[in-house]
Amino acid sequence: MSSSSADDRGKRTIHTAGCIIIGDEVLGGKTVDTNSAHFAKYCFLLGMQLKRVEVIGDDEAEIGEATRRMSENYDFVVTSGGIGPTHDDITYESIAKAFELPLKLHGEALNRMKALSKPHPSQKNFSWDVPSPALDAKLRMVRLPIDETRDEKSQALFVDESLWVPISVVNGNVYILPGIPRLFTQLLDGLKPSLLPRLENPEGKGVYRILFSTPMAESEVAGYLTQLAAEVEPKGVKVGSYPRWGRKRNSVTLVGKDKEFMESLVPQIEKGVDGIRVEREEDADESEAEDEDKDKATIE
Repeated sequence: MSSSSADDRGKRTIHTAGCIIIGDEVLGGKTVDTNSAHFAKYCFLLGMQLKRVEVIGDDEAEIGEATRRMSENYDFVVTSGGIGPTHDDITYESIAKAFELPLKLHGEALNRMKALSKPHPSQKNFSWDVPSPALDAKLRMVRLPIDETRDEKSQALFVDESLWVPISVVNGNVYILPGIPRLFTQLLDGLKPSLLPRLENPEGKGVYRILFSTPMAESEVAGYLTQLAAEVEPKGVKVGSYPRWGRKRNSVTLVGKDKEFMESLVPQIEKGVDGIRVEREEDADESEAEDEDKDKATIE
């Protein structure tokens, strides 16, 4: 890994993104992953195209392979999980090994940990100055992969003053985040201001979605939607069709960045699918239910 290429990755325009969820507990069904869903919405709102989400276990080789591959293929990569104090939290060391970097005790992260974290009630005799297994476990969380040929400040970001947890940045575009959903979302929110200038649309307006509700079966509108998709693809707009099992209505979506063009398509799509534009999928259901209630009242 050259420092120049890492610096370039950390400055270039962000078009694509990847997400790696790390943890045996996710693969084993003990923990339900919500971070990838949050990250997908985050990317959508900022106009980044999320290209891949992978869930892998606490395996050094797999973590290393996935992060190197995604760092090469995508502009912005986040990892979630595996940076806690226990033996199976191996994300930092695995990524450090993958990019041939040393793990270095990060002084600012340690000072912030001391200032902002409190010992667990079970650690009444804990001391930062006395060696102990508990101290070793805490220090494990502030030993970060550091490229000593590059500016250290760009490799450990403190984006929220209420948190001691840094976002470790490796190879310029791999952002290592905790798996705890509250921390994951809070840190991503704190990172947003530094990402905005690197977006295709620096105002962060992102991608637009227009939603339609139709009473037609998917097979009935498939031909029209296939033709529509071919017509709008050159404009970077995608057409989606989604069945809603157990409901009388299905959904059709337009997704893209050209809002004016997409808005111009609304009347013809409403006609093409015999549907209506809605803000939520449930809106048409509620309207239909109200009409049924009125019909019943009239009959009675």
